[in-house]
Amino acid sequence: MNPLLSYLESLFPLELAETWDNVGLLLGDPQRAVRNVLTCLTVTPEVVAEAVEEQVDVIVSHHPFPFHAVKRITTETLTGKMFWDLIGAKIAVYSPHTAHDNAETGINQQLAEMLELTQIEPLTLTSGRIGLLPQPVALTELVEKVRQSLRLPHVQYIDSGKAQVSKIAIGCGAAGEFLEQAAAKSADVLLIGETRFHTYLEAKALGVSLILPGHYASERFAMERLADRIATQFPDLRCWASKREREPVQVR
Repeated sequence: MNPLLSYLESLFPLELAETWDNVGLLLGDPQRAVRNVLTCLTVTPEVVAEAVEEQVDVIVSHHPFPFHAVKRITTETLTGKMFWDLIGAKIAVYSPHTAHDNAETGINQQLAEMLELTQIEPLTLTSGRIGLLPQPVALTELVEKVRQSLRLPHVQYIDSGKAQVSKIAIGCGAAGEFLEQAAAKSADVLLIGETRFHTYLEAKALGVSLILPGHYASERFAMERLADRIATQFPDLRCWASKREREPVQVR
């Protein structure tokens, strides 16, 4: 196996991925030499165009491409066109996804450390994180810390009404399913990328505040950090986070 792929699997063991997930090398030759590597959150037409123009050998995409089984690959569909372009340029795709979320140095751990949590442990058997702030703070102070840490113009949140918060649960991306576990472990706050409207109401009823920086913001930073890790580990490789990938949600 290519040394880059072995390195990624050592960072994010694939057995940590959720059973429903599609992770690992999803497109390409595991033995092919690698010179140029691009990381991104999601494979999109913009990312594919950048990869082709920059003669990338491997795209490391957090979200799987493909995620679901593909029965037909033609240029008549968006997915088929991207596949056709990637295969034509001999560009491989590797996705760690939930293995990256759950790993010892993965996204949820990085978010926990970003908030300076102590006594950090998995929220469930293998997923998420939960820990304590150094000292209790007002929810709005924590929201501001999240906003600054992720370099965002704004952050959505749901206030359950507690004067101060100290126990924080974390699940990057669309992790509303962690609410039940967060409440069971007496978390004051659940930090997740996004969730459904009814989860907002359920969280408020359970006394758990939500901080919602957005799906993109809760994960893209880690792909930028991963590009730096790869570049440090393999000085002979050219590796960067996609320059064309953007947050798809705009606010006026």
